[in-house]
Amino acid sequence: MYKTIINIALKNAYLRKSRAILLILMISLSMGVMLSIEGLYDGLAANMIDKSKRSDSGEISIYAKEYRENKDMKFNIKNTQDIITELKSIDGVSSVVSRFSIQGLSQSATKSYPSSLVGVDFEDEEVFGKFSEFVEVGDLNLGKRGCAIGKELAKNLKLHLGSKVIFTARDAHGDIQSIMFRIKAIINSTNITIDNQTIFTNKSRVLSYAGVAQNTSTQIAIRTASNSCITIIKDKFQNYDAKDFKELNPMLKQMQDMMKIFNKVTFFIVMFVVFIGILGVMYVSILDRVREFGIMLALGYKYTYIRTQVIFEALFLGLGGFVFGSILGFILLYILKHHGLDLSKFADGMASFGMANILYANIKLIYFTSSFFAIIFASILSVFLPLKKIKNLNPTEVIKADS
Repeated sequence: MYKTIINIALKNAYLRKSRAILLILMISLSMGVMLSIEGLYDGLAANMIDKSKRSDSGEISIYAKEYRENKDMKFNIKNTQDIITELKSIDGVSSVVSRFSIQGLSQSATKSYPSSLVGVDFEDEEVFGKFSEFVEVGDLNLGKRGCAIGKELAKNLKLHLGSKVIFTARDAHGDIQSIMFRIKAIINSTNITIDNQTIFTNKSRVLSYAGVAQNTSTQIAIRTASNSCITIIKDKFQNYDAKDFKELNPMLKQMQDMMKIFNKVTFFIVMFVVFIGILGVMYVSILDRVREFGIMLALGYKYTYIRTQVIFEALFLGLGGFVFGSILGFILLYILKHHGLDLSKFADGMASFGMANILYANIKLIYFTSSFFAIIFASILSVFLPLKKIKNLNPTEVIKADS
């Protein structure tokens, strides 16, 4: 019996081809756009978090107590190498880097700007976060007096590749010292702090300039894929200020949460449109077939059989839209994942929010599974109002009225 009902439902669902095609097209386009937006939102958040980890904090960073509040280099880590050795012995730690940062003033021939001078080991940074990928112009062969400078800082100082920049700050003894660099690379990491106010150079030179021991650092950043490893590091280094990525970057975490909210809002709007579309088609379809249903009831067909048939009709229409929508959505996501959405025309505005010029999408199975169950739910929900009309039919009056 149910096999017959399903066969009839399948034929009736696509009986009015133009109506069915329009509905499937509407669902497909809505779903394709929704999946693209979800992928772009998630890709944008993931890209910003990934670059922030690679260029700065890793999954967890260790500082001296009070350093983050005061940004004063006197609050530093003195036994850096011992700590790095201990960190590398922990299972789950993939890489460790140490940095030494000084707050001061960068100057060009015409302008000055508050900034940070950060001493790093570029070989370690390459292992830690593929630092060379952030180089927009030039290279990291800095030589004795070279530096890499954030893109926005270079723009604010009106500097370019090969220009000279002077950095002035107080050393460890409280004396004002200046040091000159020639720009060998311009960095575009989409990390606002780095791009807007950071100069990178070799760590040994920064330590000599600051007048502190070579085994000193202000930050030790760690990469790990294990949450338990983060907990172990926090427990082991309680005498220091050990903070994980979320604690160091609450704004990025908040942005990621906002992206999830936007995705949910978009999802519910699209599913509501799908619901209205299927409801409209099913309601009109039932109005066109009132006499047919009246005859079926008069012949002894139970209402439950008719209800099952109508539900399957709605499901076939919804599933048709889901199949084509999934294909369209996957194609769009694949293009956006591998080629991206180029927004270079808005580069300045994007940079001010720490966003890359080209946005790449993520592809997740959850996009498709959640859409599948939502469309199934919307399809079933959409037939309740049309079914109410069938349930209230008086078969005799319907047949007489159409005679």
